[in-house]
Amino acid sequence: MNTAIESQPKLKPLQGHRIGLFGRGGCGKSTTTVFLAHALAHAGYPVCVLDADSTNEGLARALGADRAPDSLLEWLGGTVFSGGPVTCPVDDPVPLSGARVSLKDLPPRFFSRASNGSLVFQAGKIAPLGPGAGCDGPMTKIARDFALAGRECETVTLVDFKAGIEDASRGVITSLDWLVVVIDPSHAGVQAAIAMKKLLEQMQSGFMPATQHLKSPDLVKLTEDSYRHAKTKGAVYVLNKVPDAETEHQLGQRLVHAGIQPVASMREDRDLRTAWLNGDPLVSASVSAEVAKIVQALEEGSLRVSGAH
Repeated sequence: MNTAIESQPKLKPLQGHRIGLFGRGGCGKSTTTVFLAHALAHAGYPVCVLDADSTNEGLARALGADRAPDSLLEWLGGTVFSGGPVTCPVDDPVPLSGARVSLKDLPPRFFSRASNGSLVFQAGKIAPLGPGAGCDGPMTKIARDFALAGRECETVTLVDFKAGIEDASRGVITSLDWLVVVIDPSHAGVQAAIAMKKLLEQMQSGFMPATQHLKSPDLVKLTEDSYRHAKTKGAVYVLNKVPDAETEHQLGQRLVHAGIQPVASMREDRDLRTAWLNGDPLVSASVSAEVAKIVQALEEGSLRVSGAH
């Protein structure tokens, strides 16, 4: 009997997983990211958060970090549009060199720590690049390929994507273990969730992405292989900014009709809006209780998938 193997601590279900948060603009995706980081840390997971929203600001402060980190885009040499090496994943699906990051090799200005001890990174923002900087595809590529290396490889990585489904359609979901889809009480919110569900189902059923724009057969194969070997296990859906029980019921009915069963429901909270306005850390006992249900659903899903294998 190998006692060395027996002595190794058993990993928790989500350790080493990458979880992406998606939703339409204004749904509360970043708020959910903050509370999910806190809930995972409270559950005993090492956590890092990657701010992959190229336009939104304030995530680091909402997490209780003392500062926003400098962008990984700068660390990696800049976008292809300004002569750098970081390309758009749609035009160039080749994995990004240097995206596996070891803290011992990364200058401290490129990360900060949240109040719960979680690491905070930023992919990059469009605004500092100036007019004519091109699309934000390079930030999406960082979000797709970013991972911690070395002793931090068992960290749970939360990726807060920009609003909408554009990044998901660029193929980032192939590198995620789980999607968390945040739904606000609106027709657009419901439709965005349905679109995400369809994208995931298409990928898992063998649907291949568009590749006619790629001139190299090697790039076509690389793109299609990323879909064939996608690590994505599934998605959980959560309600946010729900004003009352009646709205929650109506929203739930529409989603169930679309084959979506939310795992948590967060109520509208004026104090959280004020915290975002003031740049303060987010605190809410009621939201924390609901987000704990997300962690439970993700853990149960991971155990179910691993058991099936």
